[in-house]
Amino acid sequence: MISFEPVAAAPDPESARYFLGRLRQEFPSAYARIVSAPAALRCAVSLFSYSRFLSESVLRDPERLLHVAASPTFNSVLTLENYRERLYSFLGTGVPSAVDFARFRRRQLLRILLRDVQGAATLSNVTEELSNLADAILDVAYRRIRAELVARHGEPRLEDGALCGFSVISLGKLGGKELNYSSDIDLMFVYGGNGETDGPAVLTNKEFYKKVANQYTALLSSYTAEGQCYRVDLRLRPDGTLGEIAVSEDGARFYYSERARDWEKQMLIKARISAGESEPGAALLEFVEPLIYQSSLDFRAVEAVSETRQRISEKLAAKRGASGGLDVKLTPGGIRDIEFLVQCLQRLHGGREQWVRHGGTVFALFRLRDKGFLSDGEYARLSAAYAFLRYLEHRLQMEEDRQTHTLPNSPARLDLLARKMPDDGAATLNGEGLNQRLQEHLSAVREIYHRVVHDYRQPANAGSEQRDARLEEAEAPPPDSNLDRVLGERAPRLAKALASITLRRGRERFEHFLEEAVAVPELLARLEASPGGVLDIFEHSAHFADQLLRYPELLEEIGEPFQLEGGPLQDGAALRRFYRRQMLRIQCESMLGGAPIFETLGETSVLADSVIAAAYRIALAEAPPPANAAYLAKDQMMVICLGRLGMREFDLGSDADVNFVIPDDDAGEQVFWTGVAERVIQTLSSYTGGGVMFAIDTRLKPNGRAGDLVQTEGAYKAYFAEKAEAWEGIAYMKSRALAGNIERATVFLHELQDVDWRRYGQSMRSRHELGEMRARLEREQGARNPLKAGVGGYYDIDFALMYLRLRGAGIFYKVLNTPERIEVIEKMGHLTAEDANFLRDASTFYRALDHGQRLSTGHAEGSLPTSQAQFEVLTELVNRWTPVHLHQQPLDITLGEIRRRTREFFQRLFGGA
Repeated sequence: MISFEPVAAAPDPESARYFLGRLRQEFPSAYARIVSAPAALRCAVSLFSYSRFLSESVLRDPERLLHVAASPTFNSVLTLENYRERLYSFLGTGVPSAVDFARFRRRQLLRILLRDVQGAATLSNVTEELSNLADAILDVAYRRIRAELVARHGEPRLEDGALCGFSVISLGKLGGKELNYSSDIDLMFVYGGNGETDGPAVLTNKEFYKKVANQYTALLSSYTAEGQCYRVDLRLRPDGTLGEIAVSEDGARFYYSERARDWEKQMLIKARISAGESEPGAALLEFVEPLIYQSSLDFRAVEAVSETRQRISEKLAAKRGASGGLDVKLTPGGIRDIEFLVQCLQRLHGGREQWVRHGGTVFALFRLRDKGFLSDGEYARLSAAYAFLRYLEHRLQMEEDRQTHTLPNSPARLDLLARKMPDDGAATLNGEGLNQRLQEHLSAVREIYHRVVHDYRQPANAGSEQRDARLEEAEAPPPDSNLDRVLGERAPRLAKALASITLRRGRERFEHFLEEAVAVPELLARLEASPGGVLDIFEHSAHFADQLLRYPELLEEIGEPFQLEGGPLQDGAALRRFYRRQMLRIQCESMLGGAPIFETLGETSVLADSVIAAAYRIALAEAPPPANAAYLAKDQMMVICLGRLGMREFDLGSDADVNFVIPDDDAGEQVFWTGVAERVIQTLSSYTGGGVMFAIDTRLKPNGRAGDLVQTEGAYKAYFAEKAEAWEGIAYMKSRALAGNIERATVFLHELQDVDWRRYGQSMRSRHELGEMRARLEREQGARNPLKAGVGGYYDIDFALMYLRLRGAGIFYKVLNTPERIEVIEKMGHLTAEDANFLRDASTFYRALDHGQRLSTGHAEGSLPTSQAQFEVLTELVNRWTPVHLHQQPLDITLGEIRRRTREFFQRLFGGA
C-alpha cells in the first residue's frame, strides 16, 4: 500500500496510488527518484489525480515528469516565441509527421496542467499558454508545409510580381487567446490574391494555397498514437462548408461587405492572426472592423444575433442532451451566454468606445465595466461566474483530453470533480456544494443577461431620465420585506440600527448579504456587534457592498487600521488578497471616519507602492537567469511612478503610471530586465476570478507606446534634452522613485528635472505649450469629462500648479501632493494667500467629488450623477471630507461656483499664452 502525505491530501488518492503503483512496478529507478524529490512527488500525485490521459503518457516516459518538476521555467508564463523555440528544437528537418506535433503538444500540456492544478498559474495564465502553444504549432506547421511546396512549385506571386502571403486567422477561443485544454480550433485561411507560382511546376495562387490548407488541416487533425494534435474546424469561413477552403483577400472583403450574416460579423470580434504572413489577414481585419462595431446603439442588431444564438444553442443542446448531465457551456447562464452578452455589448458600444474592442472575454468584461457599460456588481458577478465555469470546464476536459462540458451524473464522480476545483479560500466543496455554487452563478448570469439585454431594448431615444426613474423605483425598499422580522429574531441591535437608517440604494444588496450572514453565525455576530458601519457601507458604496457579497470574510476588516504585512508576500494571489483587505480598511476609514481626503489618497498610494514593490520582488525571484551568468541581478532596475501615484494621490480604480529604468552600465541585460518588468505588470494587472488590483500604464516613457518598456538613464536624459514635448517633460514634475534602487532613482529624477528646468523653466515656452495642451484637452475631453477636462475643471488647477512649480524647478522635492505644491508655490511668492486658500478648497472639493464617485461605483466618473438618489449619496459623502463653508449650497451649485473661480484664476496665468 503506497502511503505518502501528498497522496492522502490529493483530490483523487485512489487514482494517485494506482498510477504510483504502476510506476514503481514498471520503472523502479524513476519511481525512487520521484518519491525522494518533494517537488517531483507533488507533480506526480497532482498529475495522477487530475488527468488519466497524461498519466498514461508519462508512464511511457517518466523522465518527463522529473524534467518538468525541476524546470526553472515552471513558474513562468511561456510566450509564443518560447514555444516556437521549443518546437523547432524538438522537430527534425522537413515536414514533421502528425504524431510529432501531437507528441509535442502533450509534452507541453503536462507542464501547463501541473502549473494549473498546483496553483502556480491563474486562469488567464493557463488560457494564454494554451493559446501560445497552439499558435506556435500552427505557425511552424504552416512554414514547413509551405517550404516543401515552394521547393516543388516556386514562390506564389501576385500579378504585380510581389510575394503572395497567406494568413491563418483564428476565431473563437483561440482567437480570444482563451483556449481550453481540449478545444476545437476555429480557423480561416486568407491569401493575398490572384497570381501564380514562379517555379517549374506552375500553380495558380488559389491552387497552391488550397494544397497548403488541405495538407495543413490533415496534419493537425490526424489521429495518432499520441492522440490528435488539434481538431480543426473551418466551418466559420465565408460560405461555411460550401466555401473555398482558402479565400482571397478580395473575395473575403466582398463576402463580409455584401453577403455575411450578422452573427458572422459578430464572430470576427475574436478574429486574430495566429500564423503565416500577416499582410492579407491584417488588411481583411482592418476592412471588416467598421462592419462589426456600430456607431450608435442598434437594437435590431442585438435582437437578430439573439435569435441566432437561441437557434444555435437549441441545436447544440439537442445534439448533446442525450448524455443527461448539465452542459456548463450551453445551459442558460453558462459560458456561451456570458460570451454572447459580452460580444453584444462590444458591438453596441465599440463604435464609439474603441477601448472595449478586445477578443478576450475576461479583458472585455473589465473594459466594459471600466467604461460604465456594466456596473461593478454586474462585472463582479459575470467575471466570477466566467472564472468558475471555465475552471469547471478545464477540470472536465483535462481528465481524458475530451471536448466535454457536461457534468457527471454519478454523485461520487461529482464529489471528485468538486475536490478538483481550485481553492478559493472557502470550505472544500463536495458534489452538492459544487452544484449549489454552480446554480448560484448560472442564476446570476441569467438575471444579468435578461436585465442588461432587455434594458438595451429600450427605444434608442429613451433619455437618461427614464433610466434613472427606473433605477430609483428599483432602489425603493420592498413593502413586503421580511428583513425586519429576521433581524428582530436573530440580531436585535442590527434591527434597531436598520430601523433608524433609511436604506434605499443599499437595501437589496444588504438583504442578499444578510441571507449569507444568517447561515454563518460568526458573520451575524460580527454584524450584530457593529451594525452601523456595515449599513453605511451598503448605502453609500455599491462597489464595496459587492465586495462584501463576494468575500463575506472581508467583514472582519471593517474598522481595522490600515497596515502593511509583516512578512514578504510570495505570489500574486496573496498580493491580491492583501490589496483587497487593506483597500477596504483604508476606504472604510474614509467613509466611516471621515478621514481627510488627501490623507486617504496618501494611504492608498502607500498601499499601491507596497504591492508594486512586492510584485518586483516576486518577478525577480521567478525570472529566468540573465544571459550573462556572472551578472548578479538585485535591484538595479528602478521603478518610477508618475501622475496620481507619483503625487501620492492614488485612489480606488486609478491606473498606475509606472516606468522602468536601468543604469547605462546594465544595458547589456536589457532583455532580462524587460522580462522582469513584464512579470511585474502581469502580476499587478492580471484579470483573475479575484479581480484585478489596478492597471499599469507605461505610456509616459520616451517615445510613448513605441518606446522600449525598459530604457537606460542615458536614453531618458537624451530624449528629454532633445525630443520631448513640454508636457512630457513637465509630467516628470509629478514623479518619484518607487521600487528597486530608490536612492539612485531619486538622484536620476533630480537630474531629469534639471534637464526639464533648463529647457522650459528659464523661458516662457512652457507657459505657451501648457496653455495649448490644456486647450486641446478641453476640446477633446471636456464634453464627456467636465469635472476634469471641462471649463474650470481639475485640469485648470493641475496645469496652473505645474507651470508655477516650473518657475522653481531648480529646487528638487522627492514628492509633493497638491496641498504641498500649493504651499511650496505660495512660499516662493508665486501665489497670494487668497489664491492659495481658494486652490486648497477647490482641489479638496474636486478630489472629494472624484473619490465619492469611485467609492460608490468602483471607478471614476466624468460628471455628476443624473439620478437623484445617487446625487444625494454623493453629496453626503463629499460633505464628510470638505470644509463646512462649502456645504451652504447644493453640490451642483457649489461645483459651478468653484469652476467659475478656477477658470478665472487659470486665465490670469494663461490668458495671454
